[in-house]
Formats: sequence, C-alpha cells, structure tokens
Amino acid sequence: MTTTAAVEAIDLVKHFGETRAVDGVSFVVPQGTVLGLLGPNGAGKTTLVRMLTTLSVPTSGTGRVAGFDILKEPNQVRRSMGLTGQAATVDEILTGRENLKLIGSLYGLPKRYVREVSDMLLERFDLAAAADRMAKTYSGGMRRRLDLAVSLMAAPPILFLDEPTTGLDPSSRSGLWAVLRELVQEGTTLVLTTQYLEEADHLADEIVVVDKGRVIAAGTPTQLKDQAGRASVVVTLTHASDLDRAAELMNSCCQEVHVERGSRRLTAQAGGLGDMTRIAGVFETSGIELDDLGLARPSLDDVFLHLTGHRAEGDGERENEDAENLTDEGVAP
Repeated sequence: MTTTAAVEAIDLVKHFGETRAVDGVSFVVPQGTVLGLLGPNGAGKTTLVRMLTTLSVPTSGTGRVAGFDILKEPNQVRRSMGLTGQAATVDEILTGRENLKLIGSLYGLPKRYVREVSDMLLERFDLAAAADRMAKTYSGGMRRRLDLAVSLMAAPPILFLDEPTTGLDPSSRSGLWAVLRELVQEGTTLVLTTQYLEEADHLADEIVVVDKGRVIAAGTPTQLKDQAGRASVVVTLTHASDLDRAAELMNSCCQEVHVERGSRRLTAQAGGLGDMTRIAGVFETSGIELDDLGLARPSLDDVFLHLTGHRAEGDGERENEDAENLTDEGVAP
C-alpha cells in the first residue's frame, strides 16, 4: 500500500455566524485507502466534505485533493474527484442510461466512451434491467446506486461519499458495501462520512471521529476499540442453576467476573484468545453445560460512548449542516 497522500485536510475551520461548525480539523488519507469520518448529526462531517470538494470556502485552513490545493486550484481538484452527497441527485424524468449520458456530456467525454462506460456501470450496479426506465420509478436503493454510478462516469481516482447508505435497507446497504470494496481493490481512494458504526468498521482502513467540529480520536477500528476497554470472555450457560458454581470457577482464573442472571451469562476481562482457551479448559472438566463461549471486543458504539458520553446514532442536531444551507459564504471560484 502506497503512503502517497490522496486527500489532506490542513487545520480546516468553518464558521457560520457564531457557530464554529469545523474547528481546526487535520487528517491525511493515503492513496487507495478508505477514511471513515464518523460522528453524530451536526458533528461537521458534511461541512468537511463540502470544503474538501470546493463546494464551500473554509474560514481558515486549506486542504489538498490529489495534490491540488482546494483554494488555489479548485478546477484541478474537481477534475480529480467524484462526490455522492446525502441525497440522490439523479434527474428523475430521465432514464438511468440517460442520467449517465448527461453526466458524460457535461464532462465532455467522447460519446463512444460514455456509451461503453454507461453499459459497464449499469451492469456493475445491477441496474442493467432498469436502464431504460425513468429514474422516478426506481426504489431508494436503485437511485442511490445510480447516484454512485454517475459519480464514477469520469473514473475519478478519489471519491467522496457523504452518508451514502442512509435510508437503505440492510440488503441494499450490504450490496453497496460490496461495490465500494471492489472500487478500493481497484485503487480508488474513498472518504466516507457515516453515522453507521458497522459501516465504518466494515469499510474504513482509518477512522477519524468528529464531534462538535473537532477531531476527538483517530486510528484504525481496532485501535479505537482498544481505547474503550479490553476484550471480554463471555460464557453463556445452558442451565441457570449452574451460575454460582460457574462464577466460582471463573473467579479462580479471571478478574472482574460479572454475572448476568437473566441471560445466564458470565463476563470476565481478557487479554486475548489465550484467556478464552484457558477458560474453555476450566469448563471442559467441570461438567457444566455451555450454550456459548466467545471473545467479545468493544464495539465502535462503545468507543463513541467512551469518547463523547453519547451514542453515535442518536438524535443529534443537524444545526451545523442546516446553517451551511442558509449562510454558506460561497464556493471556490
């Protein structure tokens, strides 16, 4: 994996009146990797994407996309990247194929190239059968896939995705994840904003956690989970009557054993698989029947609760992004 930077945020700041929507954010995204910008509504994720894609001018700071400065070289930035926003932006009265053709013509691409790439994208996003239907007849998942296909018409090396799977059902979300993984394998760099912890965990090489406009943590999913606490061995008994004896056994070889009588579970802190193997050996000769025994790591939801005191998918305010719609200072020339 190359370490060449595809995207850089350099002390980005954005004010809307007295609201400091983004407050000195910096990060680097190496080529061919996925950065997950994770945070609740109103954290500043969309504002960051708008600045990096030249749709909004920073109050201070700057950034680079494909080596081009977002303030000094906005046209080169736009040629180097694709963007899929929170809401699908396809033209509903055009067919799927016509939407792709329209974008190709706006890019000034050769007609033959547009035709061939349109066919390829329609197949890739499972839209070939609906290619000649008007987009207004598409389901939400189909419109989202078409929106992403449109953003790939010019084969950009860098793709910004602002909450791309919001509102999709689990099956559509899983299908879109598979396409995104394929793009990364082919060398595309992704900057992904999301509220979905599972999405960040599945897709991101690195995660930047944003809350109230500031970066509050950064690292790989595993590194962030380690901040929320150690792994635990979880033992689920078959019979509740064995709980007390099982607790004695676990206390003899573990620390901080927690008993959940309603669910017949015992939990103990563990350093890794070695501890789980040792506990399994203790129960193997005990005669106590188990329904399950496994190692549980902290989740990204635990990380968020640990860092911010609230869950990532709560009813956060959207005031920062709403303020941008009302008071944006304009786009880079």
